[in-house]
Amino acid sequence: MISRITVFRRGVMALLAALALGLGHGAAQAQMKAPNPYSDIRIDQKLGDQIPLDLEFTDEDGKAVRLRDYFGAKPVVLTLVYYECPMLCTEVLRSSLDAFNALSFGMGNEYTVLTVSINPNDTAELAAAKKKTHLDNYKRGGGADGWHFLTGKQDAISALADSVGFHYVYDEATKQYAHASGIMVITPSGKVSRYLMGIDYYAGTLKLALLEAGEGKIGTVAEKLSLLCYHYDPVTGKYGVYIMGVLRLIGAGMVMVLATLVLMTIIRSRRQRPPMDFAGVVPLGRQ
Repeated sequence: MISRITVFRRGVMALLAALALGLGHGAAQAQMKAPNPYSDIRIDQKLGDQIPLDLEFTDEDGKAVRLRDYFGAKPVVLTLVYYECPMLCTEVLRSSLDAFNALSFGMGNEYTVLTVSINPNDTAELAAAKKKTHLDNYKRGGGADGWHFLTGKQDAISALADSVGFHYVYDEATKQYAHASGIMVITPSGKVSRYLMGIDYYAGTLKLALLEAGEGKIGTVAEKLSLLCYHYDPVTGKYGVYIMGVLRLIGAGMVMVLATLVLMTIIRSRRQRPPMDFAGVVPLGRQ
């Protein structure tokens, strides 16, 4: 027979076990409900949105500047990084540089590049060093006046990042910024035109993005016409062949060819027609 003491002990143990199970389940639920700061790391494509051009920053020479100082005439390629980033930022800038080197466009002449640090503690000296490193590997002219490395205060950085949908998180444990990778192409008036996502930016894709963002101010006639053949996919951040555009371009070409043939036929027939006298009658002997 089980004694009352044994029954009491078993009851107490069961109660403690139940409490432990309940506390453990509650802790697990609390852990599951705890917000994950890294879930906010992303790039939202805000196509057509205006960036705030009156934001103040400091350039690589330590000079106070506003974003509008770099807009107005040419499209702008915007990269958001930080200058002591050990990995991802370096890849973003390296891939950007490779694309810039492969472009037929000249930096400073047909487009501007703005690299802005998301770390408010970065200095103009760091910006100048980063600029020198990349310009030393830029193979075309105009880089010194076309590629600018900026630093700024947190309010300005946050306002710019929010305007282009660039969400990042500072990790206290590692003292580093966690962020997504991508570059933005902005129109001369400061509106977000295109995003190139990831860390591989093909020169052909960047060229199409610059032509589109340039609002007809850059590129040759043939390059501008090529835009009719491509369609931008905001999901992938890439351009694909636009069948209707191709067909329209082919149709326009055929119309031009036919019009040219008709015009040549008319000119040839007029040259071969015998001359008429003042009365509109062909002279005798020329019939």
